[in-house]
Amino acid sequence: MSVRRIAVVTGGNKGIGYEIVKELCWKFDGIVYLTARNEQLGMGACKKLATEGCQNPPKFHQLDIEDEGSIERFRCYVIEKYKGLDVLVNNAGFAYKVKSTAPFNEVAENTIRINFTGTLNVCKALFPLLNPHARVVNVTSMAGQLRRIKSKSLQNELTRPDLTESELVGLMGQFVESAKVGDHESKGWPSLGYAVSKLGLNILTAIQARDHPYDKDTDVLINSCCPGWCRTDMAGSKATKSAAQGAETPVFLALIPPGQEQPHGKYYTELKESSWK
Repeated sequence: MSVRRIAVVTGGNKGIGYEIVKELCWKFDGIVYLTARNEQLGMGACKKLATEGCQNPPKFHQLDIEDEGSIERFRCYVIEKYKGLDVLVNNAGFAYKVKSTAPFNEVAENTIRINFTGTLNVCKALFPLLNPHARVVNVTSMAGQLRRIKSKSLQNELTRPDLTESELVGLMGQFVESAKVGDHESKGWPSLGYAVSKLGLNILTAIQARDHPYDKDTDVLINSCCPGWCRTDMAGSKATKSAAQGAETPVFLALIPPGQEQPHGKYYTELKESSWK
């Protein structure tokens, strides 16, 4: 009996993640896993999708990208049940509300820990399980642009062609530590924790693609994308796009068929290759 293909979406219980799951349930030729840190909310989202007439309703598994134990349990589950993984959409993320009065050191530490480090830990755990023709999509943001960095030397460091994953982790840590003592702006960092976390993910994507060079036989693709400004709990009701519209580019990258021109280590928005630099 052949093992079925599986797709995994992190942070899938609401917003753009929910819509990504919904689209994959219709278009992906395998089993879709909706994952979320809150089991009750995740299972509720799966039940809702089933009632909305999804031809292939998703399965649920708890996954908290902040919790390395949760990540490890999910990794073991995938190995035991499926042996490998075919689509990974790293959608889970966090942002403080515009009206938040949280001190910036807290904002910086929490957004980097969740958006950057959490996603990185998921990748470290699941990348060894990627099957031939697997697709990885890191959902980032238009906020994660290099122009947010005001120091030219820091820009150059962040975009060094030979920058390693561990060096990038160190730079994200430097931002957090600078935010704690209040000298981040003097070092070229913006007072925008979310922007730095998403810039980190764009850079990480390029490093991951370089460290996993494209091979036509294995055909594994790793890309990042901006879904756009979407009406979600995170962005609010004034955003210009629906969450369903925001899901279009991540789903497009998740379902690139074999044999086409293959984007690898690229950044997409509105279904087209763009640039965060």
